[in-house]
Formats: sequence, C-alpha cells, structure tokens
Amino acid sequence: MQNAYLKAAALSPRVTVANPAENARTALEAIQMALAAGAQVIVLPELGLSGCTCGDLFAQSALLEACEASLRWLAEQTAHSAALIAVGLPMRIDGRLFNCAAVLQSGNILGLVTKKNLSPEERRWFTPGESGQVFQCDGSMIGVGFGEDIQSAEIVLQLAAEPEEAGLHEQRRNLLAARSLRLHSGIVYAGAGAGESSTDLVFSGSCLIAENGEILTENRRYEPEGGAVYACLDLELLRAARRNLKEIPMQNRQFPSVEGWCEAPKASGSLVRELRRIGEGASRSAAPLPELKEEHITRKYSPSPFVPQGPRPRAARCREVLDMQAAALAQRLRHIGQSQVILGLSGGLDSTLALLVACKTADQMQWPRENILCITMPGYGTSEYTRETATLLAGAAGATLWEIDIRPACDLHMQDIGHDPNVRDVTYENVQARERTQILMDLSNQEGALLLGTGDLSELALGWCTYNADHMSMYNPNCGVPKTLVRAVVRFALEEAPSALAAALERALNTPVSPELLPGSQKTEDILGSYDVHDFYLYYFYKYGFSPKKLFFMANKAFEGVYSPEQLKTWLATFLRRFFSQQFKRSCSPDGPRVAGVSLSPRGAWQMPSDASAALWLEEEEGV
Repeated sequence: MQNAYLKAAALSPRVTVANPAENARTALEAIQMALAAGAQVIVLPELGLSGCTCGDLFAQSALLEACEASLRWLAEQTAHSAALIAVGLPMRIDGRLFNCAAVLQSGNILGLVTKKNLSPEERRWFTPGESGQVFQCDGSMIGVGFGEDIQSAEIVLQLAAEPEEAGLHEQRRNLLAARSLRLHSGIVYAGAGAGESSTDLVFSGSCLIAENGEILTENRRYEPEGGAVYACLDLELLRAARRNLKEIPMQNRQFPSVEGWCEAPKASGSLVRELRRIGEGASRSAAPLPELKEEHITRKYSPSPFVPQGPRPRAARCREVLDMQAAALAQRLRHIGQSQVILGLSGGLDSTLALLVACKTADQMQWPRENILCITMPGYGTSEYTRETATLLAGAAGATLWEIDIRPACDLHMQDIGHDPNVRDVTYENVQARERTQILMDLSNQEGALLLGTGDLSELALGWCTYNADHMSMYNPNCGVPKTLVRAVVRFALEEAPSALAAALERALNTPVSPELLPGSQKTEDILGSYDVHDFYLYYFYKYGFSPKKLFFMANKAFEGVYSPEQLKTWLATFLRRFFSQQFKRSCSPDGPRVAGVSLSPRGAWQMPSDASAALWLEEEEGV
C-alpha cells in the first residue's frame, strides 16, 4: 500500500537575509528532519537561499555566487537521498537574472525552473521566465513552480514569498484548496517567513498541503524558528479523480534546453547532471523516489466522509440537504399537479427524514401540513416504542396520521399461499413489507397523493429493501442520502425544532435501525455490520473506484480503536457481495434527487449489469 501514497513536506526554515551559506545550513537541517519522517518530495520557499527581501542586493555578484555555491553544497549534502527537493534562489542565466527553483535529487541538480509571472517590484531585478516544470517520478507527474505556473501535474511543489496582510491568509488557503480541486491535484506550498526583513512587509512562513479541495495540514504561522508540515498524499485518489478531467493543459511537450547556467568547477561537475533550464511546459524524467515505509504513512481518513467535521460545516451541509430534497419534491408535485403526499411512518430514522422533507415542502408550497398523510402499519415485529414515536412525530409535525394493522391481512395472505406463519423466514418478513406497500399504493390512488419512498442510499447500496415493497414508491426524496447523513440531518433538525417535535426526533434518533419484521429485537446492524463502515466503503468505492485492499487499509486508519480489523474485513466482504448481487433492485428504482455526491440511480448515475460478477473484488478482499 506504500506505493499508493506520496509523502510530501513543505518547509519554511528561518533565513538570514543575504547569507546563503547560513540559509543552506538551516535548510539542510529542515530537510534532514523531513527525510527522517519519510518525506519523498520536499519544497522550500521562494528565494530561500538568499532571502526574498534582499532588494537591490540581488544585483550583487557576491550574493549570486554565494547562492550558487550554497546550492552545490546542498546538493552534495543530500546526495544520500532520492527525494525530490525544490529550493528557491536567484540565478544568472545567459547574462540575465531569474527567480528560480532548483530541483535536487541524489546529489544531482536536475534542472532549474524560472518564475514567469513577476510583480512590478520583482521586475526591478528579475527577468520573466517560463512556466513550471514537470518531473515524471515512478509514474507520477510532479510539477515544480510558482503561483499557477503548473496546470497538469498530479503533485505541485509551489515555492512562494507572499507578504501577509490582514485577512489575506484565509483567501490564500481558499484559493489553494479550490485550485487543488479544479485540477484534482495535490499542492505542497511553502512560503517565506521567519528571518525575512520586516522593513516594509511581514512574512508568515505559511506552509500547507492541499489535496483535491481539502487542506490536509497547515502550520502555525509566524513561528520565530520557522515551520514545517508533512502529509501523505493519496495518489490513487488523485488519479481516480483526474480520469474524467477533460481540460488539463498538456505540459509534456519537449522544448530545446538552455545549457550552462553557471560555470561549475570541475571538482563539482559530477554533481551537475544535464543541468538545464527547461522551456515552457517541458517534462523530464527523474530517478525513482525513495520507498515510503509503512510507519511513515501518517495519512488519516474521516470515518464519516458524507458528513463534514465541525459543527458549522456539518450544519451547513444538513441544511443544504434538506433544501435540496424539498426543492426536488416540490418540483415533482408541481409537475404532476398534486398537493398531497403519503408515506409510511414507522418511527425510524428514514421515515422521520421523509416526514421532515414533506413538512418543509408543504411550507414552501403553502399548503397545510394536514395534506401530509402518514400511515403507521404495525405488524408482527412492531414495538410499542416505535409505534408511539410515529404517533408523536406526526402530531408534532401537524401531519395527518392513520393507523392500519397489517396482521390480519398478512395472516390471510399466508393462508392463501399456504405458508406456515410459524416459519419465520424471508417469506414471513416480506409478506409484511409488501402488504405495507400495497396499502400505501392503493391509498395514494384513493386520496390523490404522491407516495414518498423512505429508503436511503445505504439501504439501496446493500439491497437492504424488499423488492417491490419498500424498494418501490412514486418518488423517493431519501434515495441520495446515506444512513450516516440521515442521522446528521435529523439531529440538525432536532436542534432547530420546537420542543414537542424535538422530543419525538430524539426518540427516532435513539431507535436502533430495524425493519421490525420479526417479533423481538431485530437490529439491522447486527446482521449487516455498522452503517458507518458501509457508508465509508460506499463513498470511496463509488467516487474513486478503490480496490478492496485500499478500502480495507483506509478503514483501518479511519476506525482504529473503534472496530477491529476482523470486523472491518467481514463487513467489507458483506458490502462487496451485497453491492454486486443486489444491483437488480437498483436497476428499477424510483426517481429521486442526488444530494450527497453519490447516486445509484440507473438513469445515468450508476450503470452496472445486474449479473456482474463480484469474484475479482471478493478474491482480493479475501487476501487482505
């Protein structure tokens, strides 16, 4: 699994303005610490060997010669490592001065990248260069550059020297996160900081690493001795995200090189391998990166990828989910000209969310909540607790509630088909599920109401629904909401609800997930495993096509100390078997909105033959 990750380091060591030898020494200390942590690619700030605030000293030959000597020394000192290291310094090329990034590996200086987009102040000293350079390492495209020079690399090492202003940092981190999402890349950003002159400007030493829209890590700025951050970038995630990226500018064209940036002494000539300044958009091959050891993979994954961490983003997501569900349902009702909905209200989480969506829709469309017809249908396994919860929910929401006992009809039906009611098998369970759906469908016709489905995305993924029973409805607002997000949305609604409704929502949240089709306690997660884990598998299986081996590795990171590896392995096998075998149910599922970035609708979202074999995935799962 080590090859699936690339460990990156962004370093901002303390500098001494106009003292390249001292800066090379402190840079080496930071690099050595990063290498000890397993870093395979390392980036330091723009003009880090000289200091970015040298001003007119950039025109001094003594400073430039010292920078060149320090670069050669730094290459010598890092000869033992195959890590790719990007260092910033001013360089003379063909009689002109450029703001450069030198790329080191195994004691060699692989090339120079010249900064293209210069500020008016920088043009006082530097000549505009060409856009960034891409290095091909172990099948990965690693770009080195300044600002937005690099547009096509999987991993971007960005050297920076941006002065701070109040409020600017938040803009910067948002821009970097957005750029990493737009290009589906990892961005490793190192900014100038400690030791830079504060004559007119302040530099914070900002270091951060972003991946596909997410800030993985960032340092505390303004540290007097500088800062550093490390993170393991997920190469498989980035490659999966980039497969469908149609508009990445190509940067693999070869351009003539300009040789001889400086005259290196013969004694150190072996350090300089084909040293060149590459033309715009060029790509070069580099040696393989050092192997990433298992103990150096520090990457963590959220155990709830569908539910944002932190109260504010979580509340914003839940509010948006409810808004999307209600907007979708309102559009369907307007289109068919109906002003009533009907749903089966069990007192469980899913039907509770469907009721909340119906209430929000009724309020938006300005028709009375009495037009929401809630049918509770106690059967052989219905508990008094959930029956009472359904009653409280409907009453607090202001909906109409009818109760229809399905047991007499189920007794008669089992008698009709010759099934012994003492045999509590799948037929016994599904007789009840189909009786409920028959009642709801017929009442829908009788009352002129749209029948809402209540089953969620997680149940659809696992096929945990009875074919032509709770599997079927006229519109399902929940079909794009996974179980973990259902819980979060109901919890969010509870926090904003009036006291009577909040109390009923609390009861629903405290109710174990169960179809209640068998007498006694019947808990779904005792049979299938944790929905938290199944939602985790579903998210990464669907969005990135990760293999069972990768899913298992990630789950162990995400649920460490919560579930054992044996449990995670068992539930992974359950997920794979059921996901493949239950596709036939998804192939004829009702309409419903995609709201969580994952949809199993057969109408363009997820297309898979119902008879696809799971053998390949199960074989790999067996070997993890």
